Amino acid sequence: MTLHNPQIAELFNRYAVLLEIKGDNPFRVRAYRNAARTIENLPRDVAAMLGEGDDLTELPGIGDDLAHKIADIVSTERFADFEKLKKQFPPGLADLTEVPGIGPKRIKLLHQKLKIDSLAALTEAARKGRLRGVPGFGAKMEAGILRVAEKHAAGEKRFRLSVAEMVAEPYVRFLRRIKGVRQVTLAGSFRRRRDTVGDLDILVTAVPHASVADRFVTYGEVSEVLANGPTKASVRLKSGIQVDLRVVASRSYGAALVYFTGSKAHNITLRTMGQRRGLKINEYGVFKKDKWIAGRTEKDVYEQLGLPYIEPELRENQGEIEAAAIGKLPKLVTLADIKGDLHAHTEASDGSATLEDMAHAARSRGYEYLAISDHSKYIGVTHGLDPARLAAQARKIERLNAKFENFRILRSTEVDILPDGSLALPDSALKPLDLVIGAVHSKFDLSARQQTERIIRAMDNRYVNIIAHPFGRLIGEREPYALDIERLMKAARERGCFLELNAQPSRLDLSDIHCRMAKKLGLKLAISTDAHTAETLDYMRFGIDQARRGWLEPDDVLNTRGLKELLRLLKRD
Repeated sequence: MTLHNPQIAELFNRYAVLLEIKGDNPFRVRAYRNAARTIENLPRDVAAMLGEGDDLTELPGIGDDLAHKIADIVSTERFADFEKLKKQFPPGLADLTEVPGIGPKRIKLLHQKLKIDSLAALTEAARKGRLRGVPGFGAKMEAGILRVAEKHAAGEKRFRLSVAEMVAEPYVRFLRRIKGVRQVTLAGSFRRRRDTVGDLDILVTAVPHASVADRFVTYGEVSEVLANGPTKASVRLKSGIQVDLRVVASRSYGAALVYFTGSKAHNITLRTMGQRRGLKINEYGVFKKDKWIAGRTEKDVYEQLGLPYIEPELRENQGEIEAAAIGKLPKLVTLADIKGDLHAHTEASDGSATLEDMAHAARSRGYEYLAISDHSKYIGVTHGLDPARLAAQARKIERLNAKFENFRILRSTEVDILPDGSLALPDSALKPLDLVIGAVHSKFDLSARQQTERIIRAMDNRYVNIIAHPFGRLIGEREPYALDIERLMKAARERGCFLELNAQPSRLDLSDIHCRMAKKLGLKLAISTDAHTAETLDYMRFGIDQARRGWLEPDDVLNTRGLKELLRLLKRD
């Protein structure tokens, strides 16, 4: 079983695109889209679930028919219905969905108006300015199309961190079962927890003569062996990810881990520091006049330079070495510091779990509180709450809270910020809530000035506490909208509002750079999962990864506070 959740979700999404272009039943189209979303957001690999005998029909939106199709896809690596439908269309038509902002309706329009049937044809039309005559296409869309084309031409392919993790973890387990293997560690950008990963680097220590590299290339998901030697090997997996193996001596393990974790710029600075001390630093160790003096652990390597250990997430040569040299490294936030989640959904809008299920899941994670922030009615497709339904949900929350000790469900909503900066719910509906999350879900094409002013006007409303996923990005699918983020952060701080670091691995919005900006400006951030299922509350760890890359400490994060202090901070004058 070699197909993983993202690949299965992509097959269902592409199938839905062709169904919609064909004019199929919209309920059928929606069913495949919903199934794709469910599969993509699962914290567990669906292939592993099938291997363990789990019943897929227990997943939201997955009935018997879809469960059988998923099982067939996993076992055969083919989606027969999709392959059959593709024959009715030009072969490259579904590939157009790779371009952010181009959905089925636009694909159909492009095909009808300009006979565009592939990414190459779309790129050519964009270069010649032919798209501007098609409704909904302008200079901005053309620029986005050309960016995608450049990435394809360069062979640039990056994978979301969560996708890379789903691929990497079973490979690591496979390697650990090899006789004679002692340590297996993932290095590279994966270990630095970047939001996207180009390839995977695996370091292994083993007893002499263990056949690690030979076994490495026999892994069931390998599609191509790129290199195979006694201590180095490289493969490409069926998912498209390249994986590089290095087998290192135990005494070199720490030095190799520093070297292969990177970043390149961080390592260059370390080597330069070493040269000033008469040291040579490489993946084999730290040497003085060709004599090995250190390298068993990363700590040993840094100590030779007079530095404390530097956490992998910080190793981007963005001041961490200088901070380490003067004892000013941040004490980074950890998952254990988080006291609750301030953004989660239930079946009342577009989630799939009940209020009770979400509360139980939060309590089982040791949280003191969970904010239920179902959508406002403005987004029709999410069955959002109007004032009456929101009030009814709040009353239900109050009844549930009466049963809990040392835990509280916070009454909240994710209310749409309309294009003019007003909110999709009246103040009378927001006033009784514990907190309000404002969010942009429409009109992404405004200028930076217009978008920034739109959100600031929303924050002028005294009931708004947090701005969700501030840039609206979807990694690899939708570019961030234009925004003057520094101005927005200053405005939030002045008004007693906060910004969200959305921990959904498809978002991770804010970026690490913007997390660090918030820290410098003295603006606290809420790390929230935007969970739509009980299981995806576990996405908090991806938010923590991003926060650590942004140098955030517990004090920089809103939801490291206990309930009493949290409510005090949320209260606006």
